[in-house]
Amino acid sequence: MNSIATVGFIGTGNMGSAMIKGLSTRDDVALVGTDLSRDNLDALAPYRLEALDSAMDVAQRADYVVLAIKPQDAKTICKDIAMALEGKCLVSICAGIRQDKLSKWIDGICPVVRVMPNTPAMVGAGVFAVCLEDDKLSEEQRAFAAELFTDVGDVHILPEKLFDAFTAVAGSGPAYVFYFMEAVIEGAVTLGLTRPQATRIVQKLFSGSAKLAAESDFHLSQLREMVTSPAGTTIEATNVFDQLSVRGAIVEGVRACCQRSKELG
Repeated sequence: MNSIATVGFIGTGNMGSAMIKGLSTRDDVALVGTDLSRDNLDALAPYRLEALDSAMDVAQRADYVVLAIKPQDAKTICKDIAMALEGKCLVSICAGIRQDKLSKWIDGICPVVRVMPNTPAMVGAGVFAVCLEDDKLSEEQRAFAAELFTDVGDVHILPEKLFDAFTAVAGSGPAYVFYFMEAVIEGAVTLGLTRPQATRIVQKLFSGSAKLAAESDFHLSQLREMVTSPAGTTIEATNVFDQLSVRGAIVEGVRACCQRSKELG
C-alpha cells in the first residue's frame, strides 16, 4: 500500500462530512467520495474531497471504503461493490449492522471494521467505538483504522459484544443531555428568565461543567459536593431528584436503550 492512503466515503451527509473535514488536515490521506446530493459533495470541495460518480468508483479508488449511508441501504451497496473490494478494507458506520452480516454481504472478500459514532463528531467532539475483531485485518489496516477518527473525537477500541452498551451510553447519550438541558431551560423560564436568556445560560452551564469534569482531578461526586452546601439551595434540588428517583430512571433508561439496540441488531 502506498504511504498515502486513499479513504473513500459512500455517503457524505452529516457524519460522513464531519469525518471528511477531520481527515482533510492530514497529509497521509487522500479523500474521495460520492453522494446522491451533488450539493453535499460541492460543499466538501474545500476539504480536498474528490467527488466521484458512484459507489463503485469509490470502491475501486479507495484503500479504505467508508459506508456512511442509511442502514437500510447497506446491503444493496455492499453487494454492488463487493467485486471491487479485494485488497481493501470496508469501514461501516451503519448503526446496528453487525460485522458478520457486512462480511456476508461482500462474500468475505475483504476485512470489515465496524464503527459506532455519535453526533458531536459534527463539531469535532465525538465519541467513537471501533471494532477490530476481523481476523482478516492486516496490522497496517488495524493500526490505520484505530486512529482514523481521532481528529473528530475520542476513539475507544471495543469488542463488538459491547457495541449495544456503547450505543446506549454514547450513541444515544447526546439525546439524554439535550433532554435534560431542555428541562433545565423550562425551569429557568418558569422562574422568569426569557427563553433566549435561559437557553444561553444553560448551554454555558453544560459546556462549562463538562470542561470542569474533564480537566479536574476531582471525582464527579466531589465536584457535585463542592456546590452542595449543608442546608443550602442545591441540596433541596437534589433531594427532590432523589425523591423522584431521577438517578434510577436514567439508569433504567440506558438499560432499556441497550436492550432495544440488541433487538434491532
